[in-house]
Amino acid sequence: MAVFSRHDSSAHTLVLHNTVGHFHRCHAYLPVHDFLQVDAAVAAAKEAFPDWSARSPQQRAQILNKLADLIEAHLEEFAQAESRDQGKTVTFARTVDIPRSAYNFRFFASSVLHHTTDCSQMDHMGCLNYTIRSPVGVAGLISPWNLPLYLLTWKIAPAIATGNTVVAKPSEMTSVTAWMMCKLMQQAGVPPGVVNIVFGTGPRAGDALVGHPDIPLVSFTGSTATAQRITERSAPYCKKLSLELGGKNPAIIFADADLDQCIETTVRSSFSNQGEICLCTSRIYVERSIYSEFLERFVAATRKWKTGVPSDPSNNNGALISKEHLEKVRSFVALAKSEGGLVHCGEGVEQLDLPEQNSSGYFMPATVISGISDSSRVMQEEIFGPVTCVSPFDTEDEAVAKGNGVRYGLAATVWSRDVGKIHRVAKRLQAGLVWTNCWLVRDLNLPFGGMKNSGVGREGGKDSYHFFTEVKSITIKH
Repeated sequence: MAVFSRHDSSAHTLVLHNTVGHFHRCHAYLPVHDFLQVDAAVAAAKEAFPDWSARSPQQRAQILNKLADLIEAHLEEFAQAESRDQGKTVTFARTVDIPRSAYNFRFFASSVLHHTTDCSQMDHMGCLNYTIRSPVGVAGLISPWNLPLYLLTWKIAPAIATGNTVVAKPSEMTSVTAWMMCKLMQQAGVPPGVVNIVFGTGPRAGDALVGHPDIPLVSFTGSTATAQRITERSAPYCKKLSLELGGKNPAIIFADADLDQCIETTVRSSFSNQGEICLCTSRIYVERSIYSEFLERFVAATRKWKTGVPSDPSNNNGALISKEHLEKVRSFVALAKSEGGLVHCGEGVEQLDLPEQNSSGYFMPATVISGISDSSRVMQEEIFGPVTCVSPFDTEDEAVAKGNGVRYGLAATVWSRDVGKIHRVAKRLQAGLVWTNCWLVRDLNLPFGGMKNSGVGREGGKDSYHFFTEVKSITIKH
């Protein structure tokens, strides 16, 4: 495996500061790569492709499983590093990010062994038709900062399981665990050039990656604006694209919902990982007959959702990713107030109880807002922080219209005991994933991705297999 790192004398350097205070001291140095390093990474991947793609799925799966073993053996080191780099709690990294990163390799190591291809007979023509699937070549992978190793491995695992080689760029804001994984890949037996990690910013390393003529496919998770740029850069080369983008996800809560379960889950779906998950709930629509009760109980439950030092196991949330992002999230709360919205708890209402050395960290309490128009930017734009808005509705049709009333279509949740209603509403919602009476229950065999401005394409089991391979139809005359 090739790692294009700080040893490259032509690379500039970024300094990564922690997010939780401590005078924002440096905790890592990051090389900033550009076309020269990306071009070298692509060359290494091209050289490794013939041997790697010729290996059997079983041989590749063995290496993926070994890598999963190694990640699990170093779980605590990875959890501590992910928390320090991203700001999330150590508990969240320990129980969600790192276990899922290992499982991504295990899942695709198994999944790649169980796909079938198509066959059809044309006896009247004396022909037999069948399909084969082959790896595409060098895959360009770009992952975001909110779930750094979790989403990086979600891309690397299916790409190499299907026989591709990769050039991957983690977010410049959270690259430490990608660096750590490189060492484990060498121990797992990943051959040189199969996985190549480049570091740096989107305008330099990312742009060079997606615009490289020898990268035929790109998988990207991030903002819709960046995806538009990737689409433009890829168009001259007709690259395959998989784009998992933003969300402005609704929860629709009917009067017959189990409120105890609903409130507990909706607090978690709104604020987990500081609200920095593309699947988080940011708009809550409640049937008017239970609106007041729900709002009162939801605000009370939200006040118990603790924000503080990530190393404290009693805290639910840690710090946001950066000062700039904290200011952006706060600006939406200020906008809501200026438009007549009521902030029930959180930002500007409660003070966080932080140790002195963490007082300058990028912390923000879980915030609940009501009284906002559906046309407001607060209700239309992705905030990507610990902020959710609650509004009433009167009819099922109105609830669906409100749920669909944004340019995004990634995920939604529906709460009701009425099975028929659940099926009707789930079918009508413009979202790639709909959870009913639950949230973030994931079967990795099923498609993952969004509608409208939330993305292009799907990934997961069969969908990842199809994206990272090319299909060929063969006809045999006999």
